[in-house]
Amino acid sequence: MSKLICDNISEIISDITNDYEKGRPIDKQDIFGTPDRYIVRDIIDKLNRIVYAGYYVDRTYKIYNINTTLAALIEDVSYNLNKQIALALHFDEKLQGKSEEEIQCIAEDYTVKFMKKIPEIREYLDTDIEALYVGDPAAESKDAIIIAYPGLFAISVQRYAHVLYQLGVPMLPRVMTEHAHSRTGIDINPGATIGKYFFIDHGTGVVVGETTIIGENVKIYQGVTLGALSTRGGRGLIDKKRHPTIEDNVTIYSGASILGGDTVIGKGSVIGGNVFLTKSVPAGTKVNVANQELQFDGEGYKKVNESADDKEWFYII
Repeated sequence: MSKLICDNISEIISDITNDYEKGRPIDKQDIFGTPDRYIVRDIIDKLNRIVYAGYYVDRTYKIYNINTTLAALIEDVSYNLNKQIALALHFDEKLQGKSEEEIQCIAEDYTVKFMKKIPEIREYLDTDIEALYVGDPAAESKDAIIIAYPGLFAISVQRYAHVLYQLGVPMLPRVMTEHAHSRTGIDINPGATIGKYFFIDHGTGVVVGETTIIGENVKIYQGVTLGALSTRGGRGLIDKKRHPTIEDNVTIYSGASILGGDTVIGKGSVIGGNVFLTKSVPAGTKVNVANQELQFDGEGYKKVNESADDKEWFYII
């Protein structure tokens, strides 16, 4: 270590350690008192091995027996999920003053309720796989979708997290969906309510807000935002419907932004690329940006007014 660092290191250590004495949230040092992000990621991986048992094989097993492996995984997830829920419940203001024993009982109840929801989660995910396969001509097979598609991974994690969100578990659902966000670039809040046959193609840059309601057979592409019209109200907007409602059989193309809690996209509508919407549209509406004027510089100067009929732009992705 250089002389300059040696001469200053004691003062640096003192300054930094003293900075933790100010009582701010950032000064918290109880590393065992909050949910562990690494354990949560492990829970997600093991949930995927339960939900998609034939696709997430643990290679450490000499003999792969589905029943014994599933039993071990279910017990493992139940044990670790219960511990993480209990840690998260300490951040629930409504439970302040509860004894540790009472919190443990609530955590066990939530764990059991979550685990019992897995068959229903699998039912929904099966429809999502079907929607991805039917809607994407580039999909080689349903197996490829399960193994490789980021959209399905993000949807899977959101469906796990949404159950915990509905139970009222704080913090943990968001930790789960942010893990999916970091892996896929798809940001779906755990509070969003999503129907069956949900299709996310490509997916990068998709944002779905907390109070969004999405019906069945909805298809969205990369860069779509289903967001709040304004966040200037800050925390005063808690428990308010801030994000849009997307009804059944809607397609939303890349780059579209649909904002506002009162905004409803009617059944069977098609929202074109780069559209910015803050008002509701009735069922069966097609919304697209006015045709662009293209300019080319080369040997000469040329203007082209782009015009594509509905059939052409509808299948542009």
